[in-house]
Amino acid sequence: MIRISQIKVPVIHNQETIKAKIEKIIKSNEFTIERIVKKSIDARNKQDLMYIYTVDIKAKYQEKILSKSSDNNNIMLTKDCLYQLPYSNPNQLIHLDAERPIVIGAGPAGYFCGLYLARMGFKPIIFERGMKVEERTNAVENFWNGESINPECNVSFGEGGAGTFSDGKLNTGIKDKMGRINAVIKDFITFGAPEDIEYLNKPHIGTDELKKVLVNMRHEIINLGGEINFNSLFIDYNIKCSTDKPIYTAHIKNSITGEIKKYNTNTLILAIGHSARDTFKMLCENQLPMEQKAFAIGVRIEHPREMIDESQYGTSSEASRLPAADYKMTFRSSEGRSVYSFCMCPGGFVVNASSDENQSVVNGMSNHGRDEVNSNSAIVVNVTPEDFEREGFGEYGVLAGVEFQKKYEALAYKEGNGAIPVQTFKDFKANIPTKKLGEIKPNIKGNYVLGNINNCLPVYVNNAIIEGISYYDSKLSGFAREDSVLSGIESRTSSPVRIIRDDTFMSSVKGIFPCGEGAGYAGGITSAAVDGIKVAEACATYLLEE
Repeated sequence: MIRISQIKVPVIHNQETIKAKIEKIIKSNEFTIERIVKKSIDARNKQDLMYIYTVDIKAKYQEKILSKSSDNNNIMLTKDCLYQLPYSNPNQLIHLDAERPIVIGAGPAGYFCGLYLARMGFKPIIFERGMKVEERTNAVENFWNGESINPECNVSFGEGGAGTFSDGKLNTGIKDKMGRINAVIKDFITFGAPEDIEYLNKPHIGTDELKKVLVNMRHEIINLGGEINFNSLFIDYNIKCSTDKPIYTAHIKNSITGEIKKYNTNTLILAIGHSARDTFKMLCENQLPMEQKAFAIGVRIEHPREMIDESQYGTSSEASRLPAADYKMTFRSSEGRSVYSFCMCPGGFVVNASSDENQSVVNGMSNHGRDEVNSNSAIVVNVTPEDFEREGFGEYGVLAGVEFQKKYEALAYKEGNGAIPVQTFKDFKANIPTKKLGEIKPNIKGNYVLGNINNCLPVYVNNAIIEGISYYDSKLSGFAREDSVLSGIESRTSSPVRIIRDDTFMSSVKGIFPCGEGAGYAGGITSAAVDGIKVAEACATYLLEE
């Protein structure tokens, strides 16, 4: 096939428009469009908004077209990189002297690891501390409506992991030559995600659609011989038998009944998520090799969606036909800290994403339509192990970053008296409590109160946020408007620890496989899912080796 990129068409167009453009480029009409590879918006000239396509075609005179276009980098021969399972035997375990693999966690990493182990015939057992997504949705909605937090089932814990109540963003910066990224996207589509995620430049599923996908994914894993247990908390493990392939006993507590059961395995996969603090502590006590990791903390900022759209697209009639606009901001503060936008949610909600009692955390969430009145993003500042040490958390060792998070989440809880503290940017700069909002009203899932977020974050973080937002105003008009609404705090940008593994994806403790974002090896749904596939492959190799 021939891949043609940089095909520019007006905002209002159809497939015939694209075909006509291709005809002009290759000077032939004897071709068929096989696949749209990529579709993105070009808004550099707001008076001439365009879509840019990359497409794969089959042409009658392929060699002739390629020969004539040898100096055109936008026309090239392409070959699909299709993912192939390295092993496939529905009765794999019958021929092995091995126990079923155990996967801890049903987020993107855990579910994709479990799915691919099941496809290879290993019949994994997945344990998830939270509920299946149907019940989890009710628990989260009840919390947002004022009920007490359920520490085992919330915005962080439950089927789908933290990504379930986000935006379902799938864009990623990772590269993979084996076709795993495309495999993840195709799986999502198979399980019910919108087909446009295969080619949109910044694909997203949306919280509403992602819930349906998870149900179908669960059924597929079970149909392939896997087992999924909800309300099942991983509380401990021990070595049962030290052989070439040690056997571990995982201790699983039913969070409803309190009953503890024990399961044996040769492969223990830790896809625990970035908020499993009790599990981090237990692993640390078991001397599993771990290390501190830098992350970022800050606030959510809300602006009117129409303001962001106009700033990014302009005000032409074509602009109104485009999807809700996003943005990506970066800045280096006067003290040398990175300040950046994170998990930007066009037309979405800010949500109370707390997972522990007496601690407050926010995140962003959009449904597939991205049509809410406000757009929001985290504005966060990097913090490092040196910061944890300087603030007196060095005594906690590997878990110093966890204690750092807990301190400021507790301050946010105190500031809001259990609700989410919100503040205008004007008052945040002046370090005074907000008494009255401006034109922009918070669009928050969960209760909120007016307050002073300066009380919830380190001074150096507050100063960096003020510098960053003020600078971003030069890039996006209105970003630093005084009535922009801040909410706090955003502290779960990534895992505060890394569970150390080697090139075989295994810990130095043989048979234990750290996996995904919680283990420190991913950031977002797609990269976590890809890591889950890689770990599944590594587990299979380990189990099958002589």
